Amino acid sequence: MSDPNAGYDVVILGGGSGGYASAFRAAELGMTVALIEKDKVGGTCLHRGCIPTKALLHAGEVADTTRDSEDFGVLAEFKGIDMAAVNKYKDGIVAKMYKGLQGLFKANKVDIINGTGKLVGPNTIAVDNGRTVTGKHLVLATGSYSKTLPGLDIDGDRIITSEHALELTELPKKAIVIGGGVIGVEFASAWKSLGVEVEIIEGLPRLVAAEDADTSKQLERAFRKRGIKFHTGKFFEKVEKTASGVQVTIAGGTVVEGDVVLVAVGRGPVTANCGYEDQGVNMDRGFVLTDENLLTNLPNVYAVGDIVPGIQLAHRGFAQGIFVAEHIAGLNPVPIDETGIPRVTFTEPEVASMGLNEDKAKEQYGAENIKTVNYNLAGNGKSNILRTQGFIKLVAVEDGPIVGIHMVGARISEQIGEAELIYNWEGYANDVAQLIHMHPTQNEAIGEAAMALAGKPLHVHD
Repeated sequence: MSDPNAGYDVVILGGGSGGYASAFRAAELGMTVALIEKDKVGGTCLHRGCIPTKALLHAGEVADTTRDSEDFGVLAEFKGIDMAAVNKYKDGIVAKMYKGLQGLFKANKVDIINGTGKLVGPNTIAVDNGRTVTGKHLVLATGSYSKTLPGLDIDGDRIITSEHALELTELPKKAIVIGGGVIGVEFASAWKSLGVEVEIIEGLPRLVAAEDADTSKQLERAFRKRGIKFHTGKFFEKVEKTASGVQVTIAGGTVVEGDVVLVAVGRGPVTANCGYEDQGVNMDRGFVLTDENLLTNLPNVYAVGDIVPGIQLAHRGFAQGIFVAEHIAGLNPVPIDETGIPRVTFTEPEVASMGLNEDKAKEQYGAENIKTVNYNLAGNGKSNILRTQGFIKLVAVEDGPIVGIHMVGARISEQIGEAELIYNWEGYANDVAQLIHMHPTQNEAIGEAAMALAGKPLHVHD
């Protein structure tokens, strides 16, 4: 461990994905590192987000498979959901990963300082445990929180956030989800699989509106087939508690009733009362502004993760944390291309994407210069085995690289790796088409889509 009185090379405020990635990489590069965290290292992703949510989704997948087991010739009886056992499974995964993460802090000799930190100088953070920690370089990584809207008073009982939803000991009979983005549709999907009636209210014209329009249509089609109701293009007007649950009135006067309301309207940056504005850090609507090297306007003060404007994803935080450590070390890392960050929504079916959607590609390159192909998974053997519907859509510049890959289907997230390589290495359709893709896998659907885009389709279903 380092001598705290001598100061550190790097001091990090926040122990989530971006914070601890920066800590580990800086330590690997020979720097002395302290990380200040008010809760548990691992942040929202490990304890209240990515990991427990995906465990819940997998439990739902098992439930769906059990219900449909006779379709595969397997005789099994579905007896229901034991939420105590589901929570034990979910919490066990989190606990195991948390223990492993704590071991990595020890192995990397990173000092963990427990407490709430506040920026009080360009090189100094005061902690509410009475300590003052100084560093040659500071990394701000305070993460995000579940937002709400006026008229949505979170009580943790009937009006809840995703954090509360992960702690439910009993499933509601019906849940109303306000927000049809990633968090909203993932919980809607998981709950439906676990036997909950679900209704989504989304003010934007379509679900997962940040994705390609064809992706939204496919997910909406799948949700209708599964019996998940949704209202798009309509905002809620008021939420009222009733004797038996909650009542939501949406634009146009439609009233929806349920046992609980999940507020899933996005996440905001945790920057209030952190001392950032007091010290003159440039801010915009609560977010910390940085240059392409993730430096703030204060010398030697960086920011990473959800407090930096952009898509809020754990792996973005990892990448930014590593980048900052290497920048501090003088390794001149390549600045992160935000468009080159993979995106997955773990619904049933899953949604995965890379690069530009069709509309943004047309804006950037001109509609006349963009060509697309939409390969239907009906032509893919493994997708038929999995009994999933969906597609692989490629968006390319005429006589140029593939600039967008959009996928919908069960377990399709496993194909995001090749999609990431195609986009980030500026692959052309002909480049991908000549690669040999393993049969029978869903991965070969990417090859089929590229072959079609290159003008030599093989198994193409309209």
